[in-house]
Amino acid sequence: MGTALRVKDLCKTYIVNKRQNNVLKNISFEIEDGEMVAVMGPSGSGKSTLLYSVSGMDRPTAGKVELGGKDITDLSEKELSKVRLDEMGFIFQQMHMLKNLTIADNIILPAMQSERKKRTKTEINEYCKELMRKLSISDIADNDISEVSGGQLQRACICRSMINRPTIIFADEPTGALNRGTSEDVMKQLNKLNDDGTTILLVTHDMKVASKCSRILYIVDGNIDGELKLGSFDSDKDAKDRERKVNHWLTERGW
Repeated sequence: MGTALRVKDLCKTYIVNKRQNNVLKNISFEIEDGEMVAVMGPSGSGKSTLLYSVSGMDRPTAGKVELGGKDITDLSEKELSKVRLDEMGFIFQQMHMLKNLTIADNIILPAMQSERKKRTKTEINEYCKELMRKLSISDIADNDISEVSGGQLQRACICRSMINRPTIIFADEPTGALNRGTSEDVMKQLNKLNDDGTTILLVTHDMKVASKCSRILYIVDGNIDGELKLGSFDSDKDAKDRERKVNHWLTERGW
C-alpha cells in the first residue's frame, strides 16, 4: 500500500490587524491509499484551514504537502488548479452547483474541463450514469438543482467529486447541512466509495460520522493532539461499539 498524502511541518499564519495568528503549527501526518480519515477538534482549532491547505485551495505558510509522492506546495496557481481538477475531488457542507444546469450537467462539468484524460462526451455521460446509479439518484438526472432534496443534492455532489476518478476526496462537513437520516445515507455512500478504494480526508464535528472512518486526527490550537485508529468500517452491527469508543476518546480530550 502506498502513501496517498504526506504532510510535513505544515504551518499557516494569517496577519490580522498587524498581529500574527498561527492557525496551523508544524503539523505532520500521512494518509495511506484507501484510508478514510476524519479531522475533529473544537471550533477555531484549524480543521478547515488544514483541509484547505493540504488540498491546495489555500497556500500554506511553510511545510510540504505531497500527493502521491509529488510535492504540490511549490506549484504555480495554474499547475495547482490542474491538480485539483484532475486528481482531487471536493465535497462541501454548502452544496454549490450551477443553477442554469441540470443535475447531470453539473456532475459532468469537471470532466468536460479536464485535459488529463481524453474522454468522449459519450464516455463521460456513461460514467456519470454509472455514478448516479450507484448513489441511487438516476431519476433526478434532468432535474434542476431546486427540484431535489438536500440529500439528493449532496449525493450528486459526491458523483461530481468522482467524475474525474480522483486520487483523493476532500470533504468539509459533508453532512453538516443534513438531517440525521439523510446524513447516515450520505455516509453510507462515502463508505461505499472508500470500500472501492477511494482515499478520503474529511472534517467533521459529528461523532457518528467520525466513527465510520478508519482513523481520527484530533486538532487543538493548530496542533495534532491525538490520533485514534478504528480500522475499516465493515458493517452497521459494529457502529454502536465504534461510537462508544470515539465518545470515550473525545471525552478524554475535553470534547
